[in-house]
Amino acid sequence: MSNSPHVTAVSAAVPYTVTLEDHAGHQWLADEPPAAGGADQGPGPHALLLSSLGACTAITLRMYAERKGWPLTGVKVDLTFNSEGAPATGRSDIHRRIALQGALSAEQREKLLEIATRCPIHRVLTGEVRIVSALVHP
Repeated sequence: MSNSPHVTAVSAAVPYTVTLEDHAGHQWLADEPPAAGGADQGPGPHALLLSSLGACTAITLRMYAERKGWPLTGVKVDLTFNSEGAPATGRSDIHRRIALQGALSAEQREKLLEIATRCPIHRVLTGEVRIVSALVHP
């Protein structure tokens, strides 16, 4: 079996509630709020997308600072998706605000901001993504 990420999403009895599971056995839920007909059992798809970028950013910055021996003691990543509504261009805007804790120099902080753009999920979201879909029999 490949080591590439693999997630299965299953929607069954409760409208819009989706059980997600990766091949390591981790399970989590996604849903829509009651106003959209959901049961509010988990974050919605856009929040899950933002959480991937936030987690990847924080992990990447911690790894980089650790390798450099820099005194980064914490990272907080605040993300919003189309906070001013969908842009007229048809593109989407993600705003990422990064708070770095620790006795870092101005140069270290600037380098970490640069490194944030190199996290794998940032690269996926800013690159070209091809999605291949197929129907399969249950």
